[in-house]
Amino acid sequence: MKNRIRVLRAEYRLSQAELGEKVGVSRQAINAVETEKHDPSLALAFKIADVFDVKVEDVFDPKG
Repeated sequence: MKNRIRVLRAEYRLSQAELGEKVGVSRQAINAVETEKHDPSLALAFKIADVFDVKVEDVFDPKG
């Protein structure tokens, strides 16, 4: 699933490990979602959006 995680992480100056810690998953899990190798669970998608204080739709594009 297309996403803006890399862009948002850069804006917030977060590493993959730091984002993973904030949402309760490993750096590897964040990397897999960010590089579109794995689709996040709905719960994880909401947690990621919460970290960046945006709507899920602002992070993920289900059509992409």
